[in-house]
Amino acid sequence: MSTEPIGPIQRLVTSGTFELDGGSWDVDNNIWLVGDDKEVVVFDAAHTAQPIIDAVGGRHVVAVVCTHGHNDHVTVAPQLGEALDAPVLMHPADDVLWRMTHPDNDFRSVADGETLRVAGTELRALHTPGHSPGSVCWHAPELSAVFSGDTLFQGGPGATGRSFSDFPTILASISERLGKLPGDTVVYTGHGDTTTVGDEIVHYDEWVARGS
Repeated sequence: MSTEPIGPIQRLVTSGTFELDGGSWDVDNNIWLVGDDKEVVVFDAAHTAQPIIDAVGGRHVVAVVCTHGHNDHVTVAPQLGEALDAPVLMHPADDVLWRMTHPDNDFRSVADGETLRVAGTELRALHTPGHSPGSVCWHAPELSAVFSGDTLFQGGPGATGRSFSDFPTILASISERLGKLPGDTVVYTGHGDTTTVGDEIVHYDEWVARGS
């Protein structure tokens, strides 16, 4: 576990497993905290609650936002919601994935275009299906940032080789939603390093040609 402050955006990295379709993979997940010294939004609830609680440090949590329903992004979401007295938000199209990890817990549904405000900054939900049916990226224009979950990484689209994912759909989400953002928008990813929309979208035709 490590914590990295980046102005109003703070990165926390936790480690655990991603499990789907009978497989299990070791993964490091980025958890992004957006806000100021009084309030934050937490993006994704990966693996272990206490490091996230420690990073919040007593600040008011506007919401625990799950970018999608894969287990490694929602592992401790209900626990965090209770501990931090915050709603857990996710797109309802990922309910089937959520139930694989949390069959007895609910979340608050997020719709495309919905907004959150934290520390004077607006975050807008962009429904970007493909990696999962309910994947949502959150755009913060004032920060020139988008929190992409597993929709877009440094190097291309997120994986689509497992259940409930689809490669043509993720391509359409990237071209029609993320690709329309300013090129200098920083992409804060669910795993690995940040990138920019402009640095990735120039490779779009290569992704299409790749075919999967």
